[in-house]
Amino acid sequence: MDEMEEELKCPVCGSFFREPIILPCSHNICLACARNILVQTPDAESPQSSRASGSGVSDYDYLDLDKMSLYSEADSGYGSYGGFVSAPTTPCQKSPNGVRVFPPAVPQPPPQHHLLGHPGSLPPIPRNSCITCPQCHRSLILDERGLRGFAKNRVLEGVVDRYQQSKAAALKCQLCEKSPNEATVMCEQCDVFYCDPCRLRCHPPRGPLAKHRLVPPAQGHISRRTSPRKISTCTEHELENLSMYCVQCKMPVCYQCLEEGKHGTHEVKALGAMWKLHKGQLSQALNILSDRATEAKDFLVQLRNMVQHIQENGVEFEACLVAQCDALIDALNRRKAQLLTRVNKEHEHKLKVVRDQISHCTVKLRQTTGLMEYCLEVIKENDPSGFLQISDALIRRVHITEGQWGKGTLTPRMTSDFDLTLDSGPLLQTIHQLDFVQMKVPSAPMLQLEECCTINNSATLSWKQPPLSTIAVDGYILELDDGNGGQFREVYVGTETICTVDGLHYNSTYMSRVKAFNASGVGQYSKTLAMQTSETGQSPCDMQTLPTVAWFTFDPTSAHPDIILSNDNLTVTCNSYDDRVVMGNSGFSRGVHYWEITVDRYDNHPDPAFGVARGDVLKDVMLGKDDQAWAMYVDNNRSWFMHNNSHTNRTDGGVSKGATVGVLLDFTRGILIFLINDEQQGPVAFEGIEGLYYPSVSLNRNVQVTLHTGLPIPDFYTPGEADLSGSVC
Repeated sequence: MDEMEEELKCPVCGSFFREPIILPCSHNICLACARNILVQTPDAESPQSSRASGSGVSDYDYLDLDKMSLYSEADSGYGSYGGFVSAPTTPCQKSPNGVRVFPPAVPQPPPQHHLLGHPGSLPPIPRNSCITCPQCHRSLILDERGLRGFAKNRVLEGVVDRYQQSKAAALKCQLCEKSPNEATVMCEQCDVFYCDPCRLRCHPPRGPLAKHRLVPPAQGHISRRTSPRKISTCTEHELENLSMYCVQCKMPVCYQCLEEGKHGTHEVKALGAMWKLHKGQLSQALNILSDRATEAKDFLVQLRNMVQHIQENGVEFEACLVAQCDALIDALNRRKAQLLTRVNKEHEHKLKVVRDQISHCTVKLRQTTGLMEYCLEVIKENDPSGFLQISDALIRRVHITEGQWGKGTLTPRMTSDFDLTLDSGPLLQTIHQLDFVQMKVPSAPMLQLEECCTINNSATLSWKQPPLSTIAVDGYILELDDGNGGQFREVYVGTETICTVDGLHYNSTYMSRVKAFNASGVGQYSKTLAMQTSETGQSPCDMQTLPTVAWFTFDPTSAHPDIILSNDNLTVTCNSYDDRVVMGNSGFSRGVHYWEITVDRYDNHPDPAFGVARGDVLKDVMLGKDDQAWAMYVDNNRSWFMHNNSHTNRTDGGVSKGATVGVLLDFTRGILIFLINDEQQGPVAFEGIEGLYYPSVSLNRNVQVTLHTGLPIPDFYTPGEADLSGSVC
């Protein structure tokens, strides 16, 4: 109920509606508020023919009047009379609900005659008054009846009254003896309000009372107080009751309106019948809207759960980021300690070398100084013979000592500069480039089959990322086999989504696939597509009618787990008594294709099925049970065609051990044909075949078959013929 409150408030005053009237645009407004926003128009610009009231304006008249709207989306908050240059302007206001409204016009002197003659009626409306809807801003010129020309919305008035009363006071239990408790439910059949103890005591949920409908007390209070339906009177003929409904004008009318008014020639229906009809239509629309509201609530729950997950993931991611940065800081500190150790070692080495050189030079200098002092004392002696006895030896010692101070002796063995330069540039650049990377590999690309084609010995392939995929893609890798079932090889690596491969072998079927990659790695492959080159040089038009020869095997990756493959995936059986599906590893979308399947083992008359299917076919039921497969299932006596569990064209002739089933798929005509032992089985099985299809088989443990591919088209069939009717034989 609380959500309904905004629907019950006037767009002008913002309060609950009081005496609401219905404007021709179907919006509602309080009668007093309508009086307040009236604007008077010039006499000369409002001819009588353009006047209208709430009950006499057709849709076409209303569109014309809308051209005179006082409101313009292009103005600056002011309304003016459209087309009147000299007309005064009236500033806009905003209502409590946020829509623009027009304040009352300058009061005009009341006319001499009284438009509303009964007591308690509205004051007279000035001549040529105009009212503008505060919600859609469309204008309407009033006639001589003024606001009485608009119908009163009695339904809305009643809803407002019931809503306000339901909010007035809490409902009490009617069976409590002394102090009544607050009611929790109301029984619609008993018409009694119960609290929980009284309901359990007096209205048990069993026996004859079990079928009674219990509703919330507020809802029961409203339904209980619903007053008898009031009989509305016509706005043009106040003494006449509204008893009919004009289908063309979409409004209730009285009998006098039909006899005298403009509704005489219109289609009318009984008011009660139209009331029930429109109630039913409203109920149906509400059911649809209720479903949408339920979906919206579920969506809101999903969004709120996303908010919670985002918050939790945000905290976790932030903690992870902090831990990663702390780890980087720890690694940097450890490296810093290692580098400081190297610097300290270099520092100690330099000091040791210099200190050793200082010690050595000090000793040498002391010896040299002593020798010099001794020689000076010897020179002072006056005994020539004694001097000559030692002079030669002293001269040699002086020369030897002088030689010891030769080159390099007085040169420092170590420089004071440190020859270590820290190369921090790459690390700083890496820190500046430190950013988040995509941690997910791309999804498998989707081949755009409508753009894939072969011309002569060239193949063009086109692909795209899946819808709604937000994972970044750095490029794509296109792979083709050798045209003879060999290994795949890369033929293109890049950012483009279309590639043409030239120089292929003629009359060869190439298997192609593509995958995407980014910084996190390489994604999965797309579906494998078979591309058939032409037999010889042909134009694109000729290519459409050339039969194609394709080699393929059964695909173990997409087969049901009960399927057993052997013989290089050409022979298949099953270990279950239920039907299981296996598909080929190549899909076809163009050309004419033919393959055969031989029955190696056939026990207890099972019903194997052969045909084609799309990639998402059900694998645990017979082929053709769903709408993704087109097949023929056959026993030992007859066969049927089946698609979407619809069985058609029962044909005599079955299979046994050693039988051969042929499948002819012609995309040029869009048809599928089946053969048994080289004879066509029934008419054309299916028409309108287009898209990507995979050869498929369904069988159980009583059957074993072997696939034969690379076969030519049967002789009886000529590709490119006109439309077929029935058999092509």
